[in-house]
Amino acid sequence: MALKIPDSMDECLYFSNRSIADCQVLAWVYRKTCPKCKKAKMGKPVVKGKVKTRAKEYTCPECGYTEEKKEHEESLDLEASYTCPHCGKKGESTAKYVRKTYKGVPSFIVECQHCHEKIPLTKKLKGI
Repeated sequence: MALKIPDSMDECLYFSNRSIADCQVLAWVYRKTCPKCKKAKMGKPVVKGKVKTRAKEYTCPECGYTEEKKEHEESLDLEASYTCPHCGKKGESTAKYVRKTYKGVPSFIVECQHCHEKIPLTKKLKGI
């Protein structure tokens, strides 16, 4: 599979590097290329040099194309490189960039490619 680890945070919409039960999980989501002009990466709108972090849409800085936050984020994929806490093997996997409830906690869920156990990436590092 050989996933490409991002060189900079500017390439990512989401990035996480955490330890779960003596195992490492590195997860990221690359920013999407504009579907209209295909020249720039889409991001939150910038007004007077400041990024509007609470904006409900993503815009292209080149052509000005906008997409709603929900539909934009559902079209992205989360990529992860990990050491599985269940079987101890290293692996790489992808999942949809959608939070699901795992044991009562909102989480991105990555599945181990070896033992097929779920590895949750919880919101705000909450315990399960």
